[in-house]
Amino acid sequence: MAPDKMKAIKAVENGKAELQEVPVPKLKDDYVLVKVKAVALNPTDWKHIDKLAILGHTVGCDFAGVVEEIGPKVKKDWKKGDRIAGFTHGVNSADADDGCFAEYCQAKGDLWTKIPDNVSDEDASTLGVGVSTVGQGLYQSLGLPLPGSGKANVPILIYGGSTATGSLAIQYALLSGCDVIATCSERNFPFVKSLGASAAFDYKDPDCAKKIREHTKDQLAHVFDCISEGESPKICSEAIGSKGGTVSYLLPAKHDRTDVQNRHTLAYTMIGEGFKFGPMDFPDKPEDKEFGEKFWDISGKLITSKQISVHPPKVGKGGLEGVFDGLQQLREGKVSGVKLVYRVA
Repeated sequence: MAPDKMKAIKAVENGKAELQEVPVPKLKDDYVLVKVKAVALNPTDWKHIDKLAILGHTVGCDFAGVVEEIGPKVKKDWKKGDRIAGFTHGVNSADADDGCFAEYCQAKGDLWTKIPDNVSDEDASTLGVGVSTVGQGLYQSLGLPLPGSGKANVPILIYGGSTATGSLAIQYALLSGCDVIATCSERNFPFVKSLGASAAFDYKDPDCAKKIREHTKDQLAHVFDCISEGESPKICSEAIGSKGGTVSYLLPAKHDRTDVQNRHTLAYTMIGEGFKFGPMDFPDKPEDKEFGEKFWDISGKLITSKQISVHPPKVGKGGLEGVFDGLQQLREGKVSGVKLVYRVA
């Protein structure tokens, strides 16, 4: 039985969050209540604090933990004591109690995955946002065949291949039969190639797009941009061959080519509930939740069979208090090739 009170990181105002003692979330019918064991940090966490803070709303997305209670409308076969990994909508405009940088969190009950015995809480905590984003980007936006359902036999560029989302995308794209090309810093070339990328290009090279286009013999039509800001939209669109193609972005982005489709995904829509994201209203998307349930079932099997490996975690000190230091590291751009993780319990 969960206690009445817990510690949680709450947004206070733009640029400020605090660790507070607050009530444990009241379980919603289609959710599970989770005792949080470990959390992982994403850029969206500090961006929500700095730019989209809502007073009293819980921060944090990626978690691993143990199921404590199950809502009566949950269809997935959870049992009390099951280990679970997934994500919550941190600083959700529609619910102050969403978010997982806390001792307990509420998570949508028909999504996410049971953690296999061969995966630690720290490793599992890195999966939620990344797996969901890859699912939306590669399969909903770019239309690749799901792992186990066919081979694409096409080249694909993963821009930002050494990021937490990019490293997962490389692995999934390989399972879908793609020839994977990645961009990253030159020091991370060995890492992306160890995941299966056949070639790597330095995004800082002024001829990066030209070299990718030459390498793919003007045939590139599928790009997944895991950075989606700065020079990445320009490089991604220019790398695509003369017949055009599609770029799937993680943030709203623009490019100049009219023969290149622009797709934008936001992992939160997978939860299937409407919300406000800054000035934009996102209605509930049942089709995204339906896809998410299917994709997480597939992903759970791939993780259990070790066909998908987690992005390398770097475990920080201090539990929830330590999260503030990790968020500052992300703000300052000091994190590369690893995902920051903090043990909660």
